[in-house]
Amino acid sequence: MAVAIDIRSVTKTYHKGGEALRVLDGLDLRMEASTFYALMGPSGSGKTTLLNLIGGLDHADSGQVLVGGDDLTALDGAGLAQWRAEHVGFVFQGFNLLPVLTARENVELPLLLAPLSRAQRRAQAERALELVGLQDRLHHKPKELSGGQEQRVAIARAIATDPKVILADEPTGDLDRHTADSVLELLQRLNRELHKTILMVTHDPAAAGFAQKVIHLDKGKLGRIDDNAAAATAPGRS
Repeated sequence: MAVAIDIRSVTKTYHKGGEALRVLDGLDLRMEASTFYALMGPSGSGKTTLLNLIGGLDHADSGQVLVGGDDLTALDGAGLAQWRAEHVGFVFQGFNLLPVLTARENVELPLLLAPLSRAQRRAQAERALELVGLQDRLHHKPKELSGGQEQRVAIARAIATDPKVILADEPTGDLDRHTADSVLELLQRLNRELHKTILMVTHDPAAAGFAQKVIHLDKGKLGRIDDNAAAATAPGRS
């Protein structure tokens, strides 16, 4: 299996007041392509920091972060911005949709950085919304959608540029169990049918149960990686 994400001896320290807080401490971690991972650990274990490094939103203090063979530690701010636009999709707990835009217009936003015509952007956004089951909600604004539908729009936005990697930070944290499960089943389908590599930060064991592998972080170091055979066999998760 090809390696999608390769973390090599990565350290990251934040400074607050006069205190230095090492969030990642010489972390080594390899993640296989086309695999759905859940990332778990106690508060302060470095989960979101790791997600931000993999997504090119932050820089490691030392070590290497390689995603799809690209060394993010060698890119500057402009280079990282261009890389993010082409290679990674983000899904957040709070949806982050613009309330004045329709579902299709929200999904089109990351495509504005691509060399596409208006018609091409529209077609690509509509295709992404169709993939998440919202082809009948193209012209609805966020306030006209349920929480689950808003998160599906956010997922459509994340996949509109056809990224190889999807990074999700507590994507079901604001949803009830039934709605959360439907969103997680959608992520499973994107992994299985479109072969997306997905890394999802979660504190919820039920959400982690949808992933193929569960990575445990503890005090900035790798604890263990568990295989989750149940994700492939549980009812309703095919």
